[in-house]
Order: sequence, then structure tokens, then C-alpha cells
Amino acid sequence: MQKYQSGRYVSPRPVRRNSGSALLRSAFASKACVALLLATVCPAALLAADNQTPSGSPTRPSAPPAATTPGGNASSTLTTVSLSTLFFDFGNNLIGSKLTQTAVAVSNTGKVALTMNPTITGNASYSIVAKGSCGGTLAAGKSCDMVLSYAPSKASYPKSQNATLNLNFGNAAAGTPDYVAITGVSAALKPGTISYTNNPQVMLYTMTLPFAGSATILFGPTKSYGLMTWSQWTDEDNDQVSIYVAGMRANTTYHMAASVQLPNGVEAMDVDHAVTIGPLPKQWQLKLTATTTAGTTPQPGVELINPESPFNGLAAVDLEGNVIWTYSPQLAADNTNGSNLDGAKMLPNGDIVLVLSPLSNAPLSGPLNTSAIYEIREINLAGDTVREVSISDLNAELATATCHECSGLNLITFHHDVTPLPNGHLLVLSNELLPLSPTTKPSLTNADPQSVLGDVILDLDENFEPVWAWNEFNHLDPNRHPYQFPDWTHTNAIVYSPDDGNLVVSIRHQNWVVKVNYYNGTGNGGVLWRLGEGGDFKLEGGTDPTDWQYAQHGPGFFSPNTSGVFSLGLMDNGTDRLYPTGSTCTPQDKLPGSCLYTTVPVFKLDERSDPKTATLTFHQVLPADLYSSYGGNAEMLANGHVEYDLCAADVSYGIVNEVTQEKNPQTVWSLKLTGGNLYRAFRIPSLYPGVQW
Repeated sequence: MQKYQSGRYVSPRPVRRNSGSALLRSAFASKACVALLLATVCPAALLAADNQTPSGSPTRPSAPPAATTPGGNASSTLTTVSLSTLFFDFGNNLIGSKLTQTAVAVSNTGKVALTMNPTITGNASYSIVAKGSCGGTLAAGKSCDMVLSYAPSKASYPKSQNATLNLNFGNAAAGTPDYVAITGVSAALKPGTISYTNNPQVMLYTMTLPFAGSATILFGPTKSYGLMTWSQWTDEDNDQVSIYVAGMRANTTYHMAASVQLPNGVEAMDVDHAVTIGPLPKQWQLKLTATTTAGTTPQPGVELINPESPFNGLAAVDLEGNVIWTYSPQLAADNTNGSNLDGAKMLPNGDIVLVLSPLSNAPLSGPLNTSAIYEIREINLAGDTVREVSISDLNAELATATCHECSGLNLITFHHDVTPLPNGHLLVLSNELLPLSPTTKPSLTNADPQSVLGDVILDLDENFEPVWAWNEFNHLDPNRHPYQFPDWTHTNAIVYSPDDGNLVVSIRHQNWVVKVNYYNGTGNGGVLWRLGEGGDFKLEGGTDPTDWQYAQHGPGFFSPNTSGVFSLGLMDNGTDRLYPTGSTCTPQDKLPGSCLYTTVPVFKLDERSDPKTATLTFHQVLPADLYSSYGGNAEMLANGHVEYDLCAADVSYGIVNEVTQEKNPQTVWSLKLTGGNLYRAFRIPSLYPGVQW
């Protein structure tokens, strides 16, 4: 198990033993004590020192007499014996917990059967487990184990609890050790404490662990719990572990208890705590309806939604449609001007990273609101800001940066997306406004000279410092502007390809998804291919140009591999759809309502063939009344189903559907927001990394 510290994970340090055990180990490790052990002296000293520092001169116990035959020939009935250890440390334990372990292996290395009568003397916390332990006789050439249990009823920390396992061999050769020193340390588990946070649906649960170990919080509406957080570690004795408990319905009483685990397998439960979750903030009392089709099973988890109206923020919804967590940046004191929240992603450390900034096209609407927030922000589940970087901070870094395509950048806003990378970096979207004309570089020759808005991708390291950039003005032609120029590119998503370390970028106003040579921060930024009408792929299984994506959002991989031959799905909003010459659906900029529709395509891409091919393997064409002009995304769920978000279905609805991935898709689960739009929606396993609800 790993612990997150200062932006990184570290492996727990080895558990530190208490001073009593350390003293015993040190003594037994000495040559003098080894000699004493062979003479069966140290176990008596250990017995005399139960729960205290050994002192004084130990008393040597009487050795059993050598066994003899009726005729007086002792050697004919004696055998030789070896023990795997003369000292066994149970380690740490908690009152009320029983720890069972094999303490020693006994091997009869002689030629006659060994007789023995194992007993334990000393601290009463230790006992022999008959099942699995040596009996009264051990055949020649055989081995057996002594299994002991340690079930303390009193705390000893920091002192140890000591005992001796007396094997009492009946016919072992003279001088054969038949004692094993046993030790352990016990402590009581103090009840945890629970406190409210600034988020009415999030509690902070704190445990003080007497030893290094981990805590996981179990919670639910009954004492059966049913839900759990992730585990958090401490590698110190008497240290606190605090975990945010999130994912609870409003106006509901919840029970919760910490499950504690020590590295040696000891487990214990805290007492049960009951807490009452209050009402949702007024703005989060949304009109949400969730429906599961009879006879179907949706992918387990929760839905992370990003509504843009009637209220912009971030929320988690269970599969019954209950809001179980929210984040409301509009309520923050520094956001009185309502910067937009976009692109939220869960981080490996349990936090959430998001974009908080005015809309991407704001630079074309006149002077920017200087009092708005322009930042990439990391928050915890309580909604507290953990860290952030502002656009002004980033511009200050760029002024002296020497990284790829960083020189000369003057960014205006963050927008749409932020993508965490496996190395801890973040890919963020920003933009810049450049005056273009026939004489500029790049040049604009098929439109009047004007300021053109284009996008920039920044790679920020763990310290939010820029280490790589990709500027669309350096790689795309401004004279190609099929939609809403001079908002030239309107990039809305960055997807990292782990197979080749490159980027898949959704550029809405080009009707393209492009692959960028990022190569894990060492690429030259070249455009490797362009998917869409006028791009580099031949469309198969569909009609060109109509069945390409238009004004798309939210692409995602639909196959385990992400390069070569792989699958990519997305939300085809269809706002700028092209039709074959002679179609009644013309002109393009004034399409009638009957020609506006949204689809969810999945393309099987072969980027290595010549020509490159894009084969439609799934293509759900939504009816005209579910046309969604903007927003949304598509993803493949763990059960193979397709989930997609119709951000603005019929203008006044946001709809998320989970459907089967087949020719005639069956709706498995649906979430409907009445009177609002859902910019993005994702099924996540839970609110905790690595935990499936």
C-alpha cells in the first residue's frame, strides 16, 4: 500500500518496533545470548521479564533427564531435533483481535520417533492452537509446526508481552534447545472522531492508530454499511489517519465505522457512528430522473456530471438519480463573476482537477472580465482548494520558458479540458488571439484581416511549470475555417494515447479529431493524421461526407490498444453536418431542423494502412428531437456498453444514456435533467481511486 505525500506516492517505511521488543531482539542477536539459548537460559530470562525490561540474573531451568531403555542404553532411544527459530515476534496487536501464526517448525532429524509435550508459560495472551500444531509424537525424518495465537486483553504498549513455548522433548539428545521465546506488543484502538466539512454531504473521519497501519471507512444507511472509502496509511505509531467520507444522500442518517488493518494482518473495527446528512443546497435541487430498463444491469458506479444550467458546477449522482456529492465554485467568495467549470477529472491522490475560467470564446466578445477566475484548480472531496495555477502565473512562467513552442505565448483563458498524465503532469487547454492578414505568419488570404482565436495545449509538470506546448497556429491552416470563424478551432478535448505517448485532440470548429506527435513530451507537435471530412482517412461502413463527425465533443478510446488498429468513439453533435451535392439539406449554414441530428459513432481506425481507414463499427443515429447542438461525450464502459451524454437534447434537456453496443442499441440506463444542460457526464467506479461501488 502506498501513501500520498506532497504530490507523490511513497511506500510506507518498515514498521518500527517498540523499545521492549528491540531490546529483546538485540539480546537474542548477541553471540552471548545464542550461547545461552543453546544452554536453555534465555527463555527463563524472558519469562522473568514479561512486560518489563529484562534485569537481574536469569535462573537456568532444569533440563529434562535423558531418556533411557530398560537395559540402560540411552542412545538407542534418543533422537536429534532442530528448530527453525528460537525467537518468534508476533509484532503488534490490538485488544480484542486474535492473531494466529506459525511460530516455529520442529524437525526430527534422527532415526526414532520424538516425544514432546508442548506448553506455554508466561503472559496469558498466548495459547497453542491444537489444529495444525505438533502432537505428542513426531516420526523420524518428519517435521511439524507449532501454531500459536496471540489475543491480548490488556494494552502493553510500549512494553512487550512475553512468554515461552516449552516443547518438553522427551527423548532429544542432551543439550537440545526445546524452548522458543515469544513476544508481542498490544494496544487499545481509540474510537474515531467525525466532523462536518464545508460540504454538507462530506464528513471527515479521523482515527489515531496506535501502530503503523491503514484505515478504511465503511458507511451506509444501516449498520450493514455497503459502501467504503479507499484505504489511507500511516507508517508511524500513534499517528492520525483522516479520510473524507463522501457519496451520501441528503436528508439521510448514515452509519460509519473505520476498519483498521496492521501490516501483519491484524484487523479491528471502530465503534459505529451515526451522522445525519443535511439538505442539498438550493441550487443543487435538480430535476433528475434515472431509469433502468427492466431485465438489464447497468455498469456499477456513480455518474459524475458537469451541468452548465440551470446551475454550473460538478456533482456525483448514484444510479437511482440521487445527488450524492457536489462542488459549487459559484459559491466561492473569489468567483462572484461566475467563471465556468469544465473538464473535471479524478486524480490518483483522490483529489479532483478542473478548469475554472470564462468561456473559450470570451476573448472575441470584448474586454475580458479581470475579476473573474482564470485557473486550473485541484480540490479535495470537501471542496477545499488544494492548489491552483492562474493564467497570469502561467504567462509569467512562459515569459522566460525555453520549452518546445513555449516562446512568445501570451495566453488568454483556460477552457474546456484538463488531462492528467501517468507521470503526474497535466495537459491543459488555453488560447491566444492573433491578428492575421495576407502578410502575417501564418497568413490569412481567404477572409478579411482580423483577429483570430486559436488554441494552445500546455504540458505542466508536477509544479505547474510549462515543459512543452502545442500551438495550433504553428500546425493548422487558418484558411480552413468551416465553422464559426474567427473562433477558428474551438478545441474541446485532449486524450492521451498510452500506447505511443501521443495526443488525440478534438477540434470542434474544424470538424476534426487530430493526432498530435507529443511522444511523452519529446515530440515535435506535428499533426500525424486528421479524422473527419477532408482529412486523412477513407470512411468505410458509412456515407461520405454525411457520416463523419461534425462539431464533435468528448472522444474516447473504445479498445484496449490506442495506436495501430484501434477504436475511437465520440459525440457527433452534427451542428455543421455536410450532405452530398444535390441533397435537400443545403445550404450548410442554414440547415432546416429536419437535417439537424446527433449521432454516436465508433470508428475502427487503421492508421498504418494506405490509405488510412475509418470503419464505422457502431453508429447510433438519434432522432431529431434529441438533437444536441453542443457539449457531451462518449465512452465505453467496463461492461462493454456505450455511454453518451446528450448535453442539450431538444435544447431544454440533458440526457445520459447507457446502451448496448450493437446494431440496434438497447437503452440500459438513462439519466434525464429537465430544464438544464449537462456539458459532460462520466461513469466512474466511485469517488475513491481503486474502489468500485
